[in-house]
Amino acid sequence: MFFLNQIYKRRDIHLLYGGNWRGGICPCKNFPYIFIFSGESGEQYGYKDQWENENIFSYTGEGKINDMQFIRGNLALRNHITNGKRVFLFISLGNGRVRFEGELELITIDYFLGKDEKKNERTAIRFFFKKVGVKVNFPNEYLNFPEFKNREQLLLDTPNVTERKGLVNSRVGQGAYRKSILFRWDFKCAVTNFRKNEILIASHIVPWRSSTNEERLDVDNGILLSPTYDALFDQYLISFENSGKIILSQSLLNTDYELLGVNGNERIKNFSTGNYSYLERHRESLLQLI
Repeated sequence: MFFLNQIYKRRDIHLLYGGNWRGGICPCKNFPYIFIFSGESGEQYGYKDQWENENIFSYTGEGKINDMQFIRGNLALRNHITNGKRVFLFISLGNGRVRFEGELELITIDYFLGKDEKKNERTAIRFFFKKVGVKVNFPNEYLNFPEFKNREQLLLDTPNVTERKGLVNSRVGQGAYRKSILFRWDFKCAVTNFRKNEILIASHIVPWRSSTNEERLDVDNGILLSPTYDALFDQYLISFENSGKIILSQSLLNTDYELLGVNGNERIKNFSTGNYSYLERHRESLLQLI
């Protein structure tokens, strides 16, 4: 039907299968298909879609004004498995061209505070899909569909400038952001690969208090760490090179690090290029302590 990474004209797809020519979520009336389209142009309206890891794609729901609701395309995506609809992802390349990214299957949903077309805060919906045929090994409780939260409820979940809490109790960035961090780091500490989710912490690389609203919800500004590394990272006593190699502040003695179980040979293997600018800012703060 479609070939992975093949480029198509969006017009030809709709001529053959139907669906809204301009929307991002396009259910087909006469075929058991839903086409979803993603691209950079939507980011100005808070539609930042991305691969969280090689198998998980997060996609922002539709609705330009006020809280997003489970109607039309959003409802079709939420119920696509029950309704026997297949979901196909395309990336918009401009000039009516799209690249086929693969067939997806919904695994969970969550919510976040975003801006609508009029720049007003509202509840936005984020869908988390996996590639069809791929098994995901994540805790079942993170794959459930949580209850819808309106703007007032999400505002209550927003931390003040000094608040930082553990992953399970964390309110940093709201639910959709936490799930993005979990999927991005494969539910394990970026340094040690430790998987005890109850004690792992979703850390901001550039702290909440020093970040813009956009940076606070940018997955590239997030890292999942076990408590010892999170505490040291939060206090700028360790940082990381873009290569992932750990940097130790000279504010502590080597024997202090050894007592904490830090040997200086640690390395994070899967930083993305999107992490680099945040890491640079973090390193600048660490260097001031040396």
